[in-house]
Amino acid sequence: MMALLSPHSIRPRFSVGRQPLVILLIVACAWAALANARAGDAAGKVEDLKGSAAADTALQHRALDRASPIYVGDRVSTGAGSRLTMLLGTDTTIRLGENTQLVIDKFLPETGGEISLEAGPMLFDRPPGGRRMPVQIKSPYAVLAVRGTQFFAGPSNGVFGVFVENGTLEVVAASTTVTLSAGQGTNLQSPGAAPTTPVRWGQSRIDEAYASVR
Repeated sequence: MMALLSPHSIRPRFSVGRQPLVILLIVACAWAALANARAGDAAGKVEDLKGSAAADTALQHRALDRASPIYVGDRVSTGAGSRLTMLLGTDTTIRLGENTQLVIDKFLPETGGEISLEAGPMLFDRPPGGRRMPVQIKSPYAVLAVRGTQFFAGPSNGVFGVFVENGTLEVVAASTTVTLSAGQGTNLQSPGAAPTTPVRWGQSRIDEAYASVR
């Protein structure tokens, strides 16, 4: 005679409790695919290069030359004695001095973006009277909130200096915010230090800062 199976002895072939985990994995993969797609977007190109420069991602190393494309996600670096000029979007120019490392975290010509200045000097330049486009520059020293302007940021007189040539710029560090107007600069002695009160820079210091990126 065939034995009857108890309902408690029947085991399902899969566990219902694993379904939420599978759904989470699918969602995570979808977000990763979207992030990778955005990271490959074109941000701009190299306009001029003196010396050597490269762009790195997690998967690729590219030596840069004139007219080389720059992509979102690129870590752009320059060699000793080098100078690099990049055009981002249609009217944002960034000049880098020697031994500089800069990451294009996000960038859209219409809405702005986020850039990380990890080391070295840079000059950010947009034409006066152009469309306002918010850009945030992050560094180990401060966060710079850009609203369409020309400014220098990087080593200067033994500290991290920020100087505004045109427009205005907010410098945020150590829970302190200072606003720089044209002709003004601020110092940050070290990462974690607050920015100093804005003052006008002397012409010799301005010339030295600009020479480091041109």
